[in-house]
Amino acid sequence: MKNAHDAPPALLLVNLGTPQAPTARAVRRYLAQFLHDHRVVQLTRWLWCPLLHFVILPLRSPKVAHKYAQIWLPGGSPLAVHTAALAEEVAARLPGWRVAHAMRYGEPSVPAVLDRLRAEGVRQLRVLPLYPQYSTTTTASVADAIAAHGSGFQVGMLHDYHADAGWAAAVAGSIRAHWAAHGRGERLLLSFHGIPQRLVDGGDPYAAQCEASAVAIAAALGMPRDELMLTFQSRFGRERWLQPYTLPTLETLAREGVRTVDVACPGFAVDCLETLEEISVENANAFRAAGGQSLRYIPCLNADGAHADALAALARQAAGWT
Repeated sequence: MKNAHDAPPALLLVNLGTPQAPTARAVRRYLAQFLHDHRVVQLTRWLWCPLLHFVILPLRSPKVAHKYAQIWLPGGSPLAVHTAALAEEVAARLPGWRVAHAMRYGEPSVPAVLDRLRAEGVRQLRVLPLYPQYSTTTTASVADAIAAHGSGFQVGMLHDYHADAGWAAAVAGSIRAHWAAHGRGERLLLSFHGIPQRLVDGGDPYAAQCEASAVAIAAALGMPRDELMLTFQSRFGRERWLQPYTLPTLETLAREGVRTVDVACPGFAVDCLETLEEISVENANAFRAAGGQSLRYIPCLNADGAHADALAALARQAAGWT
């Protein structure tokens, strides 16, 4: 009889999270959990908590809820819908494995999913955070949650896959498909989520991994690296974040006479508020207001077959899991 150590491991895909509804109350609950994480905001708690609860959450929650309402799907938040669909596609490629997904903030929560897997007898667990590039603000926070709630498991965790050939080929394939359907824009821009510059100055490898991803995607496309642009979006607060910023870059391109820009967001595994509203709506409007004609957003990989193939291959291999 096989024991638990002989059984195939379970695979847990972990994404950032999302509100349960496009309402101010649900958004406030989600943002409170997200912004309480010391990995996300590293200010002293006695200073940050009053500011968060009495200023930021009351002001931001209704505005963010309005944005979510514009992109909400019949099945729920795009991030939740696409993450669940991606987990199903990966599971179809890993027969005999138990594949589950969880959210670092919100539902299904990491503790709840780990409890369920534990009750099902899972002992070997592989954790794949859906962040291709490692950052202390994201991947390390998942590691914190697993460490706090993962007793009873033999855990292996993949910290990044920023230059994985299968993943880069999947991203390149989505860009080629966009070009085949819509023609090629005058510029190709890769927009990654930003983080504070001080974190990179302190040793966070995120910026270097974003650049390595751009190099890998350019190579998969068969084009020189300098033919695509790399920018950073979603800045929060007043301190300096990674540059160049996406929005000012797009406005500058428009003023310089560029009429069409193709934008992909390869730092996001699935579409979410930052891609469907920030890029496709806000940034597209700003680009046109500055004189541009068309910002064509290239959707995230979501539950695309090539994406699921790449993640399943990562799950099966031994390299990179710590």
